[in-house]
Amino acid sequence: MPNTHKHSRRLFLSRAARLAVAGAVLPLAKPALASLPGARELDFDHTHTGERVSVVFAVGHHYIPEALTTLNRFLRDHYSGEVGHIDPQLFDLLFRTRQELGCDQPFQVISGYRCAATNSHLRNSRGGGVARNSLHMQGKAIDVRIPGIPLSDLRDAAKSLNGGGVGFYPRDRFVHVDTGKVRYW
Repeated sequence: MPNTHKHSRRLFLSRAARLAVAGAVLPLAKPALASLPGARELDFDHTHTGERVSVVFAVGHHYIPEALTTLNRFLRDHYSGEVGHIDPQLFDLLFRTRQELGCDQPFQVISGYRCAATNSHLRNSRGGGVARNSLHMQGKAIDVRIPGIPLSDLRDAAKSLNGGGVGFYPRDRFVHVDTGKVRYW
């Protein structure tokens, strides 16, 4: 005899994930997902495109594919419009960083995914500071800040998680977070 509880839970999660992507049209979708045990959500404001997104990207040990697609598009290369694949572990790291800070303000995104051409252009036009093999090109890095949170606190929270690299750029007002090797600069 089939387990109807598991089937109904899977059906609910599947429908809830589809609704989460349509959050602007169906405002109950995100609250429904957010109320599930183990739901992880993030909020972003993009400083270059002016776009905003708030999405439940995972529930328990399962990422929501539609939410990841939404985040990939949101974090696209804002110069070229090219959409990359963002490492879901980066979202987990940002979620844990925000928990560590005890805040729920959105991250302001300065840079997410970068295509090779954009990375090369920035590297050649900025007088340094852009790595030749930047993890931004692999979707494993993001440059962010949180309004009202000192950059040094954001840096320290990200460092405390030992989840990857953390770069501190106070002059440019952002912290770089990535899922590469643990290192700090």
